[in-house]
Amino acid sequence: MTALVIAEHDNASIKPATLNTVTAAAQCGGEVHVLVAGQGAEAAAQAASQIAGVAKVIHVEGEPFAHGLAENMAAQVLAMAQNYSHILFPATASGKNIAPRVAALLDVAQISDITKVDALDTFERPIYAGNAIAIVQSLDDKKVITVRTTGFDAAAASGGAATVETLAGVADSGRSSFVGSEIARSDRPELTAAKIIVSGGRALGSAEKFNEIMTPLADKLGAALGASRAAVDAGYAPNDWQVGQTGKIVAPQLYIACGISGAIQHLAGMKDSKVIVAINKDPEAPIFSVADYGLEADLFTAVPSIVALMAY
Repeated sequence: MTALVIAEHDNASIKPATLNTVTAAAQCGGEVHVLVAGQGAEAAAQAASQIAGVAKVIHVEGEPFAHGLAENMAAQVLAMAQNYSHILFPATASGKNIAPRVAALLDVAQISDITKVDALDTFERPIYAGNAIAIVQSLDDKKVITVRTTGFDAAAASGGAATVETLAGVADSGRSSFVGSEIARSDRPELTAAKIIVSGGRALGSAEKFNEIMTPLADKLGAALGASRAAVDAGYAPNDWQVGQTGKIVAPQLYIACGISGAIQHLAGMKDSKVIVAINKDPEAPIFSVADYGLEADLFTAVPSIVALMAY
């Protein structure tokens, strides 16, 4: 039994979601190999070789992999699949784009969003917005898996000594091409990797109030900013701040929810946070059912008061 993890990287470093996926792969038995496919990705391959628990890094270089196009990545994984019993992807936008293609080409069922490995062929995954856990058994020879990163601790990014093997990549499929990207730059931590997140809900009332109330708190804590779907739909916050079932799944050390009622969709994205603090003036708000600490108060008064106290 050997597991292959498809690394997410920027050609210079390995993204944190890969570390959680390595932990899941290690629980599938046997060795763990990591595929780093990119262009000019030598540094990323070397970083992958330092991950604890990784036995081998397979480095594939080539222009077809420069931007992680799903069609080319799937073809590369398929070319290597015969050597592996388990093929794992982080359950991120990239992983969810590539994994179904690989599963379809291998004619196997994809096992999605796992949070626990019970056995080599049996896994747990949340369903009904996390209100129930399904135990899924796969009889396929090869398991194609996406990993909910909040379900597994991150493997140590250093301390490993894996060998690095360079392979020739498959040819460009010609089915898609990279045109360009518009990337939002921020000095704040990435939402899915942040240790502290402060999120605002529809109760903030406007984009101006969202910025006025939430930004100072995030600045004081060095936190990432998040938002409920209602706040995003109302235009108070950008789409990439959305936390929830249809947004980003997070599990920071501290999650502060301000003016968020706690709809099932939102809870599914943050209830695995280590410590949850809720600020809401409605004592019946569902968010209090998952909160470790709750403050029944008007956020427009409470949050500025907290920020002021942190100044001392």
